[in-house]
Amino acid sequence: MSASIHALIPAAGCSVRFGGTTLKQYAHLLGSPVIAHSIDAVSRHPAVGAVTVALAPDDGIFDELVRPHYPAVRTVTGGASRARSVMNGLAAILDHDAACEWVLVHDAARPCLRAATLRRLVDAGLASAQGAILAVPVHDTLKRADAAGRIESTVDRTCYWAAQTPQLFRIRELAVNLDAALAAGESPTDEAAAMERAGAHPLLVMGDRGNIKITGPEDLALAQFILQQQSLDG
Repeated sequence: MSASIHALIPAAGCSVRFGGTTLKQYAHLLGSPVIAHSIDAVSRHPAVGAVTVALAPDDGIFDELVRPHYPAVRTVTGGASRARSVMNGLAAILDHDAACEWVLVHDAARPCLRAATLRRLVDAGLASAQGAILAVPVHDTLKRADAAGRIESTVDRTCYWAAQTPQLFRIRELAVNLDAALAAGESPTDEAAAMERAGAHPLLVMGDRGNIKITGPEDLALAQFILQQQSLDG
């Protein structure tokens, strides 16, 4: 595969919902920090030639726990939001590698990405003019609530999908569109939202319900189980 893909992992968040004193990207998972599993996952694809991680300005943990095992991974200072961290990462990638065509953005706290799922995304995304994201159809019944926390209505879930990462886009198009969103005072919660704002319609690629995002401490046990099952499945 000749495409030039650079993986970008925003990891500058403060893990407010995770609780405790340990940032979720550095939580212990099967002998390694969560983020190490995420780096491994995106690095498995042969078209991914480099990985950049966006870190908080005061991050003193990555160099201690992660960098010794991943000396080739580049780092950049992130921002106050995911969108700003991604923007900083995109700028750093383009400064370092002007020939880069595609960027694959993946959550630091999504360690259970399967190689087959990543291949499916990359194959579909490279063939799409507007990029692609992993997502899964919403199966739960959705309720719209009022301001008092009462059910207002039941939402038709037929056309709803839950977005995952990675998300794959042409790097310059994403940089332009994300920069425009930030300049307008917006802070997209994923990269697809920045592309949608500009009129793009990224492709939805079937994800994997095991590709969970670690949000609370209870998710670590589930992630451990998923990774152990993946190792048994080969």
